[in-house]
Amino acid sequence: MREEPMPSGKTAPSMLYGTAWKEEATQTLTELAIQQGFRGIDTANQRKHYYEAAVGAGIAASINQGLVIRDELFIQTKFTFRAGQDQRLPYDPRAPIEAQVMQSCASSREHLHIDHIDSYVLHGPSRNEGLGPADWSAWKAMEELHDRGIVGSLGISNVDLDQLEELCSRVRIKPRFVQNRCYAVQGWDREIREYCRGQEITYQGFSLLTANRAVMASADVARIAKRVERTPAEVIFRFALQLGMLPLTGTTNARHMQADLSVQQFSLLESEVQTIEYLAQR
Repeated sequence: MREEPMPSGKTAPSMLYGTAWKEEATQTLTELAIQQGFRGIDTANQRKHYYEAAVGAGIAASINQGLVIRDELFIQTKFTFRAGQDQRLPYDPRAPIEAQVMQSCASSREHLHIDHIDSYVLHGPSRNEGLGPADWSAWKAMEELHDRGIVGSLGISNVDLDQLEELCSRVRIKPRFVQNRCYAVQGWDREIREYCRGQEITYQGFSLLTANRAVMASADVARIAKRVERTPAEVIFRFALQLGMLPLTGTTNARHMQADLSVQQFSLLESEVQTIEYLAQR
């Protein structure tokens, strides 16, 4: 799998395996993803949607079986504010935000059986518009974790352009990653992607398939898929790569995992990329 150099020297794979909504199958699917060739794992310390401890069990089992060594894996997890959690909290909700970040990070390292987290992401701002005191406190704590060598790159997810611009204008350590749900009807998050490109931020796109079923079922994508002899899903992932995204996939099927990773093996024409990019906005 192609890899991109990270500023810290760590490399990020060109595709991440997303572990949300897997519940009791999380460990098995994490092991399966690594077995099929994934070297980037995305999770979060948010028991409401992720089973982070089971992700860690899958990683540990893969290492113990000799499938992979720790240095070959790019592991990304997240700090989630109280509003995004259920009752199973990884921190004391009465503690200051800085302490909550530290507690959540320590819990993630325990869940994942690792000393160093390759990418640590703020799992969405604390409010819908702008950034508030909680966001600045959380980012300050994340910067401290980076300074101490506990986490590598920093990132933010579920963010709009105004929030991202405000964050980048004020923080000491800028995000290396932005992870958003990516909608074709919004130009595949074009404004944020363009801003990220100018700031040397890697854009991570999730729900590329599930949020864009109409595009996948379109005659244009079917025509392109026929030309390259691939499935519409593979065409969309290849399209994302050629736009400069780092895509996530959460498939539970081994054959689909192999197919998703194989998108490195073909290319779309520039005209085809443009067709898909603007398809939903016509």
